[in-house]
Amino acid sequence: MRFRALAVVCLSAILAGTVSCGSKGSQKEIVIGEYGSLTGGIATFGISTKNGSELAFDEINKKGGVLGKQVKLLVEDDQSKPEEAGTVVTKLINQNGVCAVLGHVASSHSLAAAPICQSNQIPMISPSSTNPRVTQVGNYIFRVCFIDPFQGAVMAKFAADTLKLKKVAILVDVRSDYSVGLQTFFRQQFRQLGGEVVVEQSYSQGDSDFRAQLTAIKAANPEAVYLPGYYTEVGTIVHQARELGITVPFLGGDGWDSPKLWEIGGAALNGCYFSDHYSTDDPNPAVQKFVADYKAKYGQTPDALAALAYDAARILADAIQKAGSTDGSKIRDALAATKDFPGVTGSISINADRNAVKPAVILKVENGKFLLTETIKPEAVKL
Repeated sequence: MRFRALAVVCLSAILAGTVSCGSKGSQKEIVIGEYGSLTGGIATFGISTKNGSELAFDEINKKGGVLGKQVKLLVEDDQSKPEEAGTVVTKLINQNGVCAVLGHVASSHSLAAAPICQSNQIPMISPSSTNPRVTQVGNYIFRVCFIDPFQGAVMAKFAADTLKLKKVAILVDVRSDYSVGLQTFFRQQFRQLGGEVVVEQSYSQGDSDFRAQLTAIKAANPEAVYLPGYYTEVGTIVHQARELGITVPFLGGDGWDSPKLWEIGGAALNGCYFSDHYSTDDPNPAVQKFVADYKAKYGQTPDALAALAYDAARILADAIQKAGSTDGSKIRDALAATKDFPGVTGSISINADRNAVKPAVILKVENGKFLLTETIKPEAVKL
């Protein structure tokens, strides 16, 4: 039944002159899908990603497009609900006939949609889902960001070697694959470096009162708290921690990277650190041009999620151009062969597991700004 339905979709699309469903000659546009959280609890993630992708494809189209055709981006909102991710990706594939899919930021959402892309042999590139299991779904699933074993180890190395910490607490979001994964890898690496995790507490995404967990953490007297969550709860948690008299720095991951973080947490966040994919302080001319172009178009500074989406879109366009086709298997092969792509988040190479090999940065929160503190390359971390 799926093939009959797909045939109807393809015929309709061909008659409309939008996609070819394998017939390159009749294609007037190359249609790419994107799914993200444009509304709901993590909406800033989806909006940043959408903006980054659109900026990339606008630039590409102004230069003549891909394979001599303009790129059309169709974006679907999963409302910040993992269970909706599969629904909207199914629509993009079966109704819109996209040749590839971009998304998602949150690993839980990517894990919900990836099996659908894999079973339909439609390449999917996650700009910023860092849980290792995402690309393990199958050989059509890629990412342009580093993965949690590296990100967790990076923050453990920074905590032990740079901040000279010996005792830390961990506060994890048990409903988030992303948060649980980072917790696991941070804990393992920090212990290997001689550190001690003195207490572990948990919460669930959507909670608003964290005082019980923070009281237990305060009693353990850590030198820092590792909080690998999303900005939606992080700002509130740190604010409540300060009210309870916890003065030590909080450490986190790229899920902190949102303009909303400071709006929620304010000055309570000063002196805290998180790992991320790039810094707007990077003097690289390509980075500075991207930052300037993004500000001109959207009126705000691009976060790492926007930068990763920009890179993901450009890598996908490059793969389609090199494949010389919108056929899923050919695009997949071209993506797998990506080496030393000059992204704004660093030079990107895709390894045998379809993950990006690239450095991470440590950013310090100071008065609403995220200041570049340290860059840690993959070879500096032993996993």
